[in-house]
Amino acid sequence: MIKNWLSYPRGALILLILIALAIPIRALLLGKAVETLAAKRQALLETVISSGRVITPARVELGAELVGRVVEVAVEEGDRVRAGQVLARLRDDELRAANEQARRGVEEAQARIAQLREVARPVAEQSLLREQANQVLAEAEFARVKTLADAGFYNPSRLDEARRALDGARAARESAMAQARGNRPEGVENRLAEARLAQARAALQVAVAKQANTVIRAPSAGVVVKKRVERGDVVTQGKLLFDLATDGETRIDLQIDEKHLGRLRVGQAASVLADAYPGQPFAAEIDYIAPAVDAEKGSVEVKLRVAAPPAFVKPDMTVSVEIKVGERPSALSLPAAAVRDSTSAHPWVMAIDAGRAARRPVTLGLRGTGVVEVVAGLKEGEAVIPPAAPVAVGDKVRSVK
Repeated sequence: MIKNWLSYPRGALILLILIALAIPIRALLLGKAVETLAAKRQALLETVISSGRVITPARVELGAELVGRVVEVAVEEGDRVRAGQVLARLRDDELRAANEQARRGVEEAQARIAQLREVARPVAEQSLLREQANQVLAEAEFARVKTLADAGFYNPSRLDEARRALDGARAARESAMAQARGNRPEGVENRLAEARLAQARAALQVAVAKQANTVIRAPSAGVVVKKRVERGDVVTQGKLLFDLATDGETRIDLQIDEKHLGRLRVGQAASVLADAYPGQPFAAEIDYIAPAVDAEKGSVEVKLRVAAPPAFVKPDMTVSVEIKVGERPSALSLPAAAVRDSTSAHPWVMAIDAGRAARRPVTLGLRGTGVVEVVAGLKEGEAVIPPAAPVAVGDKVRSVK
């Protein structure tokens, strides 16, 4: 019994020593066991994520063109307006009176032209005919008196009297002729009346325009983004009253890191999410890529076109954008963490060649969220040693998946 009791610990000790020696010998012969990752095929989507702001086709500042008191403000900030809609009114009592006075001036000028055409012109023509007849009679009388005076029947004073009568008839005819000519369409009186009518009409246009300027209207459809006036305010010429974002194609302005420039193309689809409405994404697409990079920011300006903007989209709204720059239905992929120097010109992975860890150059393609496409350098199912494994190039290893 004593002999068996003494031999038992000795045998156990020998067994433990043999086991302890077997583990490193096995590792030495078969290689270090490491957990590996396998290259596999899967759908892969590469996106570029950025933030930006909603911009409108145009932003119009509307101001007062006259000095006056505001008697009505018809809109509030955020209101949608149509083209021509009244936004505000200024007091127009004096301008309305000036407008009416200008209208009366036009009516008077028109009445004067009508008078020339319907009364003065016919009267002048009749007067001309009468004076022409009087001149003919005076000429005949002068000829008769001269003949008798030459024959000695009249004394010289009678001939002088007939000559004065003839001169008077001629002068009257010339005056009637001038009056008739002036009243004709091409005459001085008519031209003067036409000029007065044109002047009156111009004054009326000015009065109408001034009165119209007391009403501030939307030049086009859009949204009131800023109201700068209240009822009762006295405004001066040029004072800004409203800011209007006009309707049109909604666009989104982005500043994207220049490192993504090579993967951006006009027409690429994007998904947009407003920070204020996180559960309601909407579609957009790249419409413009700036031809130059902003050297100070290290970014490039990109604009998206939104074909069907939701009703909640507002000017200057902050949005998050995810641009789809590439997609593969079946890409040979690896976790991005398994690729070493992935952002350099020479990325590589730690593969297993003939039972040993080996540096393997790879060519990368699309870059998804936490996943990269391996275009060349690996085969499907091939094992890759992650960087966290305590393995150096040349170590003998065996894969444990």
